[in-house]
Amino acid sequence: MVNGPLFSDFTPGEKARITGLVARMALPGANHARLQRRIERIEQDAMRRKQKK
Repeated sequence: MVNGPLFSDFTPGEKARITGLVARMALPGANHARLQRRIERIEQDAMRRKQKK
């Protein structure tokens, strides 16, 4: 069993936000730690929503 959220657990808006954050990570001078924390926060929201079911 997978420990993290599946791709289908994310809302369309969350998918778009993660895509944008990952694209920003590719830019020179990006703050990778901050962007990674934002992605992890989105993943945690998806996991909380999944566990409510």
